[in-house]
Amino acid sequence: MRITNSLMSQSFLSNLNKNTSNVFRYQEQLSSMKQVNRPSDDPLKVSKILDLKNEIKQNAQYKTTIDDSIDFTNVQDSALASATDSLQRISVLTQQAANGTYNTEDRQAIKTEIENEVESMLDSLNTSFGGRYIFGGQKSNVKPFTINREDGNFSIEYSGTGDMVSGNTSKEISRGVSVELQTDGNRLFEKDGVNIGQMFNELFTALGENDTELLGGDLLERIEKFMNNTVNTRTNIGAIQNRLTAAKDRNESEYLNLESALSTNQDIDLAETYMNYSMEMVAYQASMNMGTRILQTNIMDYVR
Repeated sequence: MRITNSLMSQSFLSNLNKNTSNVFRYQEQLSSMKQVNRPSDDPLKVSKILDLKNEIKQNAQYKTTIDDSIDFTNVQDSALASATDSLQRISVLTQQAANGTYNTEDRQAIKTEIENEVESMLDSLNTSFGGRYIFGGQKSNVKPFTINREDGNFSIEYSGTGDMVSGNTSKEISRGVSVELQTDGNRLFEKDGVNIGQMFNELFTALGENDTELLGGDLLERIEKFMNNTVNTRTNIGAIQNRLTAAKDRNESEYLNLESALSTNQDIDLAETYMNYSMEMVAYQASMNMGTRILQTNIMDYVR
């Protein structure tokens, strides 16, 4: 093979271009602190980086849902604690009213206090969180519990979803994993086919009629059942809180793993990259030095 000046120049320019490209690549990596800056650098790695970023975004969305659900159940627990206190007070007042030593005026005073406790209990259960009623079922924008006193009868009306249609709210806390928040308020006040509003109506009637036998017997038992039902609901919500807390721990662990994987695929090893950059700069400078000797030859050199 004949080596000509033209061939030497072409070879030099090709090598110089290659060295320049390598220097530029490492300069760009050092400037951006990223291994790849465009899809053409490494299509497979770029695809993996994009997948990891999507996973991190989804992980952050699940974290927001979990945190919101934990706060939601904390509000529910507080509301049920207040409702339980009211029912306990109503139970104590009913026991007192069943005492034969109490007269009509005493029982009327007890009736007034019980009515206030019922209203206080419903105020707690009508609590809203973030613009959503915590026991409104699927109708979280509608006040769930209201008192109706038409025609001298006392009743509690529930405006949320429940009964035949599940009023619980499902939340997805990770891919393919959901948890049901206990938002069906209808289940709180239905026990053995009896609505708590009907029970209170009978309680107020018994107080007006001084029916101590009914007050100290069936009515007191039903109050205890509704109170136990509220406590059981609170227990279920506590179990959900524990599950959400465990899900939050897993979510945070997954986030750290995803960030670590993203850093491995996306970020540079600064020491290694700088060393490679220095080596490429040496090669580039050597090429430039050789180029000044190759390209300085001109036609006058052949005339001499």
